[in-house]
Amino acid sequence: MTTAIILAGGLGTRLRSAVPDLPKPMAPIAGRPFLAHQMDHWIGQGVSRFVLSVGYRHEAISSHFGRRFHGAAIDYVVETTPLGTGGAVKLATAGLPRDESTLLLNGDTYFDVPLRDLQAHARRHDAHWCFSLFRNTDPARYMGVGLSKDGLITALREPTAPLANGGVYLFRPGALDAVTLAPGQAASLENDLFPQLLAAGQRFAGVQSHGAFIDIGVPADYHRAASVLPTARTTEPAHDLAG
Repeated sequence: MTTAIILAGGLGTRLRSAVPDLPKPMAPIAGRPFLAHQMDHWIGQGVSRFVLSVGYRHEAISSHFGRRFHGAAIDYVVETTPLGTGGAVKLATAGLPRDESTLLLNGDTYFDVPLRDLQAHARRHDAHWCFSLFRNTDPARYMGVGLSKDGLITALREPTAPLANGGVYLFRPGALDAVTLAPGQAASLENDLFPQLLAAGQRFAGVQSHGAFIDIGVPADYHRAASVLPTARTTEPAHDLAG
């Protein structure tokens, strides 16, 4: 069974002008929540369980998707106070097998990454973390990632690097056991946890994907998402809200 954690608890303040009354992953794209398009993509690649890390207006997500969606099971982990991406991941991994490869996704990003490529690259390097990377055409918005010739990440922030972090990760939940956070402590995955884990010697690998990429965090990209998401051109079948 392949499990995917989706970070779906952000406030989405930059998107409020376009989607004022919904959590960002519920922003409608062609009549369906963005999150539905994202989950369909990964179900098609074999994901059979989702752990949704939710916070702001989480009832809007759980009431829509229930406990199953297109055959995949859904569990919810609710942040009672904002924990940041790092704290949210720590909380979401608490009950997961420590050495079982798990996907980690951002609830506002779609990246057409072949799961088999991530899995193969992670195995080749025995990596704790395997990043999906894309060709960076907007360095003012996306920070470059330093990558060695054999596909190991050497720097998490390298402004002149041609590849950027695409926000799709394959990782071992046990890798986060090296990080201690106080109850309710907020932390950033990108700015706090990743640098700490890389400095501690964990293996970070990265593989470039050439698939479609969209981050709906700003209104301009949200409005063009329907032209990027392949599932935006289909009709949503009824989802299963059974407990």
